[in-house]
Amino acid sequence: GGDGWRLYEYITRHFIATVSADCKYLQTTISFSIGPERFTCIGKVVTSPGFTEIMPWHSIPLEESLPHCEKGDLFPIGEIKLLEKQTSPPDYLTEAELITLMEKHGIGTDASIPVHINNICQRNYVTVESGRRLKPTNLGIVLVHGYYKIDAELVLPTIRSAVEKQLNLIALGKANYHQVLEHTLDIFKRKFHYFVDSIAGMDELMEVSFSPLAATGKPLSRCGKCHRFMKYIQAKPSRLHCSHCDDTYSLPQNGTIKLYKELRCPLDDFELVLWSSGSRGKSYPLCPYCYNHPPFRDMKKGMGCNECTHPTCQHSLSMLGIGQCVECENGVLVLDSTSGPKWKMACNKCNVIVHFFENAHKVRVSPETCDLCDAALVDVDFNKAKSPLPGDETQHSGCVFCDPVFQDLVELKHAAMRHPMHRGGQGKRQGRGRGKGRRPGGRLNPKKPKDKMAALAAYFV
Repeated sequence: GGDGWRLYEYITRHFIATVSADCKYLQTTISFSIGPERFTCIGKVVTSPGFTEIMPWHSIPLEESLPHCEKGDLFPIGEIKLLEKQTSPPDYLTEAELITLMEKHGIGTDASIPVHINNICQRNYVTVESGRRLKPTNLGIVLVHGYYKIDAELVLPTIRSAVEKQLNLIALGKANYHQVLEHTLDIFKRKFHYFVDSIAGMDELMEVSFSPLAATGKPLSRCGKCHRFMKYIQAKPSRLHCSHCDDTYSLPQNGTIKLYKELRCPLDDFELVLWSSGSRGKSYPLCPYCYNHPPFRDMKKGMGCNECTHPTCQHSLSMLGIGQCVECENGVLVLDSTSGPKWKMACNKCNVIVHFFENAHKVRVSPETCDLCDAALVDVDFNKAKSPLPGDETQHSGCVFCDPVFQDLVELKHAAMRHPMHRGGQGKRQGRGRGKGRRPGGRLNPKKPKDKMAALAAYFV
């Protein structure tokens, strides 16, 4: 029953097909022109099915047949398609394809070939995937490159094929066993000593791919599980590794990573780290564990604290979000609490940065919102000697976008551009909204007012 019957049927059909007649067909080649272009198509018409009646999966499909035509016939063009494609790399070899290549190069026998394939699987040089395809492992790839770098004959089929030919000559009585053995051992002895002298080349490749993470990097932040220091691996892709828990955590790339004031995430007790793209770029803190394992449904893998929706964490979007970004639809301008005294807020989706309140002593996001645009109000404390506020005041609370006192203290940038309104002013400032939908903990959800889009677009023109 089941698989046993299907196997029996296949073997029986295969045996009957081997003693059946050949399949015969008529092949037709048609050459034709469409305008200045020349084309050729080939079709087949079966005249005697032969063994394909027993093994129908080997039969010629009906789609390969062509209609009857004579030289000089004209046919209307039904449809013309022009497809643009790219070449793709060849797929991994199947076991059958590997056996065919081994036989082609004279490597192994019918009895030894399966043993060779089994050996490379057991030694973890390849893994067997769906379709019986052999996918090289990192170990297999490094070994091949290392051997090729030192002595290419160790991986090319030539030397093994030559040994097999010598063995065949011994079997036929045309070569002396002891002479062949002595000659072959001498060759491999010389290759062994040369390889040992050049082993440094193999070590370099192994170190790049297989150096243990525990032996690399420098201690940076504490793990929230074991409270031991995790090591920062700077080699790309940069990551954090806890040697005690044997866990590795991905980090944002193309920037610098440093410890963030030894503060800890309230959810998992991991120490926060600060990612920065430079003094003129963006920076934000992140929890290594939350970055790899999003704690909330509306978060995705790879989000920092500036996108975290924790209702009470002092580093989250809920506490530091100010208003909707003017460049992208889903971004929110978030206060960078590490940027003082050159304070700025940055979009958590795109590269929009807003510089404001330079030399301010402290900048805080207020729980209150602007009546005009629903953006969060900002509380600013200036140094008395450098306060730009009128009347030598040092404290002021207002909307970054609507408050006339803050108007000349805000500079929006996209790359190196500035908002023209802040250089003399051209009419009344347009508002920036945080919308009506509330986040957990009372903070408002940013939303862009449609009637202000045209005015806001002037920021980046």
